[in-house]
Amino acid sequence: MEIALGERTAETVTIYFERSARPEIRAMLPQKARTLEEALADYRDTLRPGAASFGRTILADGRYVGDVWCYCIHEDEDPDAMLSFCVFEPSCRSQGAATRAVALFLEEAAARYSLRTVGAFTFSDNAASLRVLEKNGFSVQEEFSEDGRASKYLRRTL
Repeated sequence: MEIALGERTAETVTIYFERSARPEIRAMLPQKARTLEEALADYRDTLRPGAASFGRTILADGRYVGDVWCYCIHEDEDPDAMLSFCVFEPSCRSQGAATRAVALFLEEAAARYSLRTVGAFTFSDNAASLRVLEKNGFSVQEEFSEDGRASKYLRRTL
């Protein structure tokens, strides 16, 4: 399976919002936007100069299967950001799609924003996300409980 990154558009944001609303995804990846209108407004914000978030689509053999993005981007004297990703297409899970997409995205985001570190949060029981992050050089920095659910903060120095 060939993994590439593509441009996000209002159309892909709409598809992502609908596909990521599946209960099995919502259980592992909380969503900030509660409505499609909120998701599209958030997307439009990423297009503004100086935006604090940046994302790409994940393409598997040319087919749109998920998203990867950074948020809380700080370009000050110690540039950093937070990472999130989701492969919503079930046939691409456990196939290395997310691992490869994150690697490609980190190269692009690091160059674009001169990032030195990238962090990520995940639920402790999200074994798939933990594997993707660890394969991309992230290590656990902190374990904590959020809303009664065991969670982890991981970080990678670029």
